[in-house]
Amino acid sequence: MAGLPTAEETLALRPSEALIEQISDLLEKNRLIGLNEQEERSWQHYEYVEHLVQIAKATALLKLKAK
Repeated sequence: MAGLPTAEETLALRPSEALIEQISDLLEKNRLIGLNEQEERSWQHYEYVEHLVQIAKATALLKLKAK
């Protein structure tokens, strides 16, 4: 079984350059011409994952402050 990341590791999470580029491309395309159905689903997926990461980071920060 894999171990869970430490609070410090969770707070250090950053998107890869490739992911940043994909998101930037979707944002630009949405601004210019709009997204097709598949791109919209991808965007929603990225938003959901970002929300989960924000929750994980907030929880990690609370754990560090409680020490």
